[in-house]
Amino acid sequence: MSNTQRFSTRVDNYVKYRPGYPKEILSFLSAATGFSPDWIVADIGSGTGISTALFLDNNNKVYAVEPNGPMRSKAEELLGGNPRFISIDGTAEATTLPPYSIDLVIAGQAFHWFDPIPTKKEFHRILRFKGTIALMWNERQTASDFEKAYEALLQEYGTDYLQVRHSNITPEDIDSFFSPASYQLMIAGNRQAFDWTRLQGRLLSSSYIPAEKNAVYEKMMTQLKNIFDTHSQDGLVHFDYQTKLYISR
Repeated sequence: MSNTQRFSTRVDNYVKYRPGYPKEILSFLSAATGFSPDWIVADIGSGTGISTALFLDNNNKVYAVEPNGPMRSKAEELLGGNPRFISIDGTAEATTLPPYSIDLVIAGQAFHWFDPIPTKKEFHRILRFKGTIALMWNERQTASDFEKAYEALLQEYGTDYLQVRHSNITPEDIDSFFSPASYQLMIAGNRQAFDWTRLQGRLLSSSYIPAEKNAVYEKMMTQLKNIFDTHSQDGLVHFDYQTKLYISR
């Protein structure tokens, strides 16, 4: 499946059940680079606008660059009333943005889908002098018994989970992308709570999870329900995340 089309059938669940980003991200950027509301931001692989919204709420002008039509349309539906939101049909490798027009390039939960060599060239083309690149992920933890059981379910049923998960990006990959510049890594805590309905939606927001028509769907959902019943407290389970932000100027 094309990376740019993977989430076409996952849009509604993605909007409802994927985590947002903690506001500490803005403070980290400000402390590291002088980032402020007057900076112009390009959110690359912006999807349904989860990361875009963080910067719009900070009063930044944001170019949301997204190649997937259904995801881009959902972002336009949710954020189109904000005059500082500009939706762009483009890719990381070819954003269509003018040269030297952007102060901050951000990629939230998206860099692992990019082709790094042409992406690096394109980011440098659109950035202003001393512009900033920031790569950001919500990294789901696997410390609790529930998180471990959920991770095992993904490995059992995910069609290509082990091949496409963002943790395949290594420190060497990050070093190579930013080289010869250095970078800072900043980490913030993040958490989501799920009842049974929301946990189903969270699972189905992932592109590698079998859809309802798949032969293993019912077995997978039965196993997920068993995990929920075993580990829920007061009708809820929790995902803890480390939100990792890599910043380079």
